[in-house]
Amino acid sequence: MRITAVTCVKNEGPFLLEWIAYHRLIGVTDFLFYSNDCTDGSDVLLDALAQRGGLSHLPNPAKGRAYQMEALKDCAHQPVVQQADWIWIADVDEFLNIHVGDHSIPALIEACHSPAAISVTFQFFANAGIERFEDRPVIEQFTRSHNPDIWCGETAIEVKSLTRRDFPLGYYGAHRPFVSKSAKTHPRWCDGSGRQVPQKFLTAANPRRIRKFPAKGARQLATLNHYALRSLDSYLVKNDRGDVNRENRAFDDTYWRERNDPSWEDRSILRLLPDLKAALAGMKSDPEIARLHDACVAAHLAQRDALLAQPAYQAMRAQLQKASPLPPQEEAMLMRLGLM
Repeated sequence: MRITAVTCVKNEGPFLLEWIAYHRLIGVTDFLFYSNDCTDGSDVLLDALAQRGGLSHLPNPAKGRAYQMEALKDCAHQPVVQQADWIWIADVDEFLNIHVGDHSIPALIEACHSPAAISVTFQFFANAGIERFEDRPVIEQFTRSHNPDIWCGETAIEVKSLTRRDFPLGYYGAHRPFVSKSAKTHPRWCDGSGRQVPQKFLTAANPRRIRKFPAKGARQLATLNHYALRSLDSYLVKNDRGDVNRENRAFDDTYWRERNDPSWEDRSILRLLPDLKAALAGMKSDPEIARLHDACVAAHLAQRDALLAQPAYQAMRAQLQKASPLPPQEEAMLMRLGLM
């Protein structure tokens, strides 16, 4: 089974090897990376990995600021996508955590009885007081999250999707595929528990249900672990670079607080940690790959230091260190009830 992962990156160099190694462990056979405006060596590392096979690296084709949407439009025409049996579209801070069988994508597909698409619900992993960047697996460092079924008072939580080759595709979205307008019937489409997705999500009936559906009971077979914050050091660098969708996007403390709820512990993904560490050691046994990875780490730390020389980033760091561990919505509710 050929499974192609498609992703967009900008200055994600320190995290690339882990993401690739992890996804190979769960059954991804091919990767298609799009990069734009990298200054940390991410593009150079990806080029070196591409030379070794199983990975393609292209410049992002976007002419404006819709980096991810333009890349996803382009990917549908790339052989590595066209020849795949399944497509997985996700970001480098997102890890598909499969709870069934041998914890692989093929095991998830089998457990869902081979639907045309599987949409897996996010679980946001908190920073939980980790300030310093460390060059070791992200999945090992961050194990605290919100209540899996409720995030910031929301019971409908976003998803990312696996799409089968014969899906009646209109186009790929960042969170889910969209059914072609010419399709005569809707495909069988499962959530992360193997259940049919809600009708409003299936048909993209309204904006509120295009990217999400209720999370309760939706992760029996798989969870999407989302490490949007990582360490405080890395968050500052992320804030500086923006993201793949919008240039110079500012992540204010609302974004941080919404994703920094440490009330739940979930260590289930760590069952793959020994194999992940072995796979990373194997990749780094190649001297050039190890050197380029180390250069990305050095650039990440140098950017952190440059930012912290600026009063604005010193103030931002202090603000985040003092920020309430409660999501804004939860804190506002407690204040209304007179409990704070």
